Amino acid sequence: MDFNDSPEEAAYREKARAWLVENAAAHRTEHGEPKPTTPEHMAAAKAWQARKAAAGYACITWPAAIGGGGGTPIQSVIFSQEEAKAGVSYGYFTIGLGMCVPTVMAFGDDATKQRFVSPAVKGEEIWCQLFSEPAGGSDVAALRTRAVRDGDGPDADWVINGQKVWTTGAHYCDYGIVLVRTDPDVPKHKGLTMFWIDMRDPAVECRPIHQMSGGRDFNEVYFTDLRVKDSQRVGAVGDGWKVALVTLMNERLAVGGSAGPDYRQVMELARGLPGVNGPALKDQAFRENLADWYVNSQGLKFTRFRTMTALSRGQTPGPESSIGKIISANQLQDLANTAVEALGEYGILADPSLAPMEAAFQQSLMWAPGLRIAGGTDEILKNIIAERVLGLPGDVRVDKDVAFKDMPTGR
Repeated sequence: MDFNDSPEEAAYREKARAWLVENAAAHRTEHGEPKPTTPEHMAAAKAWQARKAAAGYACITWPAAIGGGGGTPIQSVIFSQEEAKAGVSYGYFTIGLGMCVPTVMAFGDDATKQRFVSPAVKGEEIWCQLFSEPAGGSDVAALRTRAVRDGDGPDADWVINGQKVWTTGAHYCDYGIVLVRTDPDVPKHKGLTMFWIDMRDPAVECRPIHQMSGGRDFNEVYFTDLRVKDSQRVGAVGDGWKVALVTLMNERLAVGGSAGPDYRQVMELARGLPGVNGPALKDQAFRENLADWYVNSQGLKFTRFRTMTALSRGQTPGPESSIGKIISANQLQDLANTAVEALGEYGILADPSLAPMEAAFQQSLMWAPGLRIAGGTDEILKNIIAERVLGLPGDVRVDKDVAFKDMPTGR
């Protein structure tokens, strides 16, 4: 692998860097940390997204005809790297542009794509993904939210009833993609269908979940006789699992890295913290942890370089992208826990105006457990790596040929 930019890539990097120098200063976010959802923050995020779209830096790999940049995957990687260095970070559009809209582009009809893609690229509309359910756990295909036809014709409306949970951003999103069960008489993976829905419909109720970090990014979402047209279907009836796999593949790649402090910030913190015999950085156990985090970080960096090499060659990254997420999420939790313990009595402070380093470690400690669930739990990702990367035998699945209605429910 050659990790250096090619001449063309170097030229693109320089061009992107120059544009960011000229445009990013007014939109910079401190330390790249997520901020509470306020009208002011949302307006700033939409303004930055619109500016990127106008310059061809939003959705770089998408065709220019639909609002994208008409560029290559490696150009998208390069711009993301430079944007992160410039300190501009808004998370409102990640799910929509990284997971939902690509699914609509892959399976929606022309009218749907014409209506939704360009506004999403410009940041005018925001999307969420409605998959997880209280009874499903990590098994997306175990969902119980139902959609039934209201009539006999092929174009009859559908009526949705049920509940989703852990839906990021549902309370501020305009639209969403929802996976529902349309046929309980077949095995669980075969009776699913996907639709796009209007999140502002009165039949959709969002209840934000109060997180221990103080944030309210996740939601419970309830559907009570939500009526959707058949034209809102994404993919064929019963093909929902195939459609969802496209979304999930994009999700694994989108959450492959984790935001938050790394070994560099811990080292900086430890230099000024008192330990048993001088600064905490001199403590042998602390230094061993630091060495482990450094080694893991280097491994992650070179694993991502492999992905970048594949993109540079026009190839599609495979299931190995799951490695980045499972390693980085666990390391973030371990690193943040160690830093908070080292802070002693200051570790209990979560107020950025009072805590050292603006409470970056406290916030990461409270966020990291959720990161180990979002985008696939540790266990799911380990199975993907074992079966699809290492070629090990798959798990025994006893419900593979059982109709969903006949599956035991534990009631």
